[in-house]
Amino acid sequence: MPKKGNRKRLKFRAGDVCSESVTVADYADADPAIVKSGRLKKAVANAVEKEVKLLCGLEASQGAVEEVLLSSQSVTADALDSRDDLEPEEDDAKVSHKKKNKRRKESIASGDGGEYPVDIWLMLASYIRPEDVCRFALICRNAWTVTCTAAFWTRLYRRHYKTDADLPFHLQRDCIDRMCSLRARVIRSLFHLYEPFSLRVSKIPALPESTPTAVLNSKCLLFWVRKVSGTRPEALWEFNFKFLKQQRHSKNGCAKSLCMPRQYEDVHTNPDSDCFMLQVTTLNFIFTPVVMGMTLSLFTINVSTDMRHHRVRLVFQDTPLQRWKKRGDQGAAQVVLDPVHSVKLMDWWHPQYPSSPYI
Repeated sequence: MPKKGNRKRLKFRAGDVCSESVTVADYADADPAIVKSGRLKKAVANAVEKEVKLLCGLEASQGAVEEVLLSSQSVTADALDSRDDLEPEEDDAKVSHKKKNKRRKESIASGDGGEYPVDIWLMLASYIRPEDVCRFALICRNAWTVTCTAAFWTRLYRRHYKTDADLPFHLQRDCIDRMCSLRARVIRSLFHLYEPFSLRVSKIPALPESTPTAVLNSKCLLFWVRKVSGTRPEALWEFNFKFLKQQRHSKNGCAKSLCMPRQYEDVHTNPDSDCFMLQVTTLNFIFTPVVMGMTLSLFTINVSTDMRHHRVRLVFQDTPLQRWKKRGDQGAAQVVLDPVHSVKLMDWWHPQYPSSPYI
């Protein structure tokens, strides 16, 4: 059988209609596939109506004209139904294409805007607060580029510097002019100079309310013990553990971040950016095994046996703990500190964090 979709569609013109060539039989027996849209065009209907009126008069032709139009409409309705069944996919494609074009136009219209030079963003950066640096850097790429410059961090330090402030030697004004690790030194100095930051540190309790779980699976880089004098008449012993956080990679294996400008890489250098320190102060000296180079797999803070102090238990393993594997105590080193006076978990920007010789 021949395919109906391959039939040639013809076009009607109003000038081709005349009283000799158009009959009622032509419309009643016409093939819907011959007409392009399956519907009688208005120009053809008007021409037929005009021709009938001229031949039969207005009153006599009203019934004939209505009969012709009704018969043509019934035929064209069947043609439209058959055409809709043959081409539903084309209509859906057209609708989706129109929606895509509309969305594209809306996105283009919403994306219009001016781009300001870096000098203007550097000028605006002189009026933001230290706690708003992250929000300022997220505005656009030029604003982020400003936060990478040495001028931004130097101005931020000078705005909050006080001559009577008690700063360590490596955070003094004479040492702040060095490009290497400038950002890290400015941030650490703000926790001495900027009051909202210093109040935030002072509100940290001596013992955490809950056992921190973010320290698990971290590698112990350094461990040292020192004797300190506190408010008690007896001396206290301070156990310090310096850890390195586990590196987290994205699903595709690479971290998604902006590329730092090469001329400002020294400004953002910070050897302790992924490090933190656990400081446990005890009432007595306690012998502990060597745990440097091992990974922390368990960290608990419980009540001591005398019910007056706390007890800290640390378990270290040679290899990092995998998420899909259970923790095993075989070959693990255990550190138990009891009785405990205080427990502090300090990031690299904390005022009591030991300064690195490279900063």
